Amino acid sequence: PIHEVLLEESVIGWKEFEMEVMRDKNDNCVIICSIENLDPMGVHTGDSITVAPAITLSDREYQILRNYSIAVMREIGVETGGSNVQFSQNPKTGEFYVIEMNPRVSRSSALASKATGFPIAKIAAKLAVGYTLDELPNDITKKTPASFEPTIDYIVVKIPRFDFAKFPEADPTLTTMMKSVGEVMAIGRTFKESLQKALRSLELGRYGFYMGLENIDEQTLKEKIIKPNPDRLWYIAEGFRRGYSVDEINRLSHIDKWFLSQIKEIIDYELYLSTKDINTITDQELEKAKQWGFSDRELARLLKTTEEEIRKRRIEVSYKVVDTCAAEFEAFTPYYYSSYESLSGKVEDDNVITFRVSE
Repeated sequence: PIHEVLLEESVIGWKEFEMEVMRDKNDNCVIICSIENLDPMGVHTGDSITVAPAITLSDREYQILRNYSIAVMREIGVETGGSNVQFSQNPKTGEFYVIEMNPRVSRSSALASKATGFPIAKIAAKLAVGYTLDELPNDITKKTPASFEPTIDYIVVKIPRFDFAKFPEADPTLTTMMKSVGEVMAIGRTFKESLQKALRSLELGRYGFYMGLENIDEQTLKEKIIKPNPDRLWYIAEGFRRGYSVDEINRLSHIDKWFLSQIKEIIDYELYLSTKDINTITDQELEKAKQWGFSDRELARLLKTTEEEIRKRRIEVSYKVVDTCAAEFEAFTPYYYSSYESLSGKVEDDNVITFRVSE
């Protein structure tokens, strides 16, 4: 070995996307799910916050990645089964690079399966013994074949779970080496809702974007926003509380402006709610807070009251369907997620009980 490495171009700070692809022996290919990493390149995808479906891609860009994914699968020679293809995108020029391809069921495949309701591992096993996608029925709709690409009308957010307290000598800086010990997944009608649901599912004792960072100095705050770490979302939120703009946070973190604008809207509404109390907040304002994923405990803190008082004015939760087809066909064996968007999609199922839930 010559012990030399040729560096042609750095992709640190670029956007990162993943595509879950399946192919059968007749060369039929389907995209199961597109996934976007909220954290830019430089953070291991297992340590990155991910969102499905990919949000910031234009339709043209999505079709480009779809075609590239299928071409990569054919070139590598995966004749049957599933693969995960990962891309980086230069946010300034829009050019794409293929950065990794996993010709197997991977960690992302498990996320894609749960996010869409499409059983990737099961279908891959049947494709391996000679079935084709059009021969395999969709277990949820019982009408469509597996060759129908899943359509989802909700947002899924995955956030990794870290436990550096058990490893005090470990560096909490997130790099290309995976350090998370698990992950949580949340489903909501909007990115705001699913993000906040995922945050409180981490079991860190935090029920929103509040972490008690009021006394941190500006230099430390900027360093925490620049350097990827498990708590970066909370530091970004604190930056917005102090008046940082989306452009400033984008320049420091390289996180896409769309995601940052969504977080800023949550923080702006949080600051607005803190000027209210349980007697002055309207039902419409409370409903909006629940639709944006605010928990009862966080609302109680902001409105200077108790969770019980919040529940007395509770907006009823409704249950939406994960059915692989965005309600285009009847679903026989779907699963459900809670939401506060509206009751128009309330579960009409004799086997499902709708009830009040404390979050």
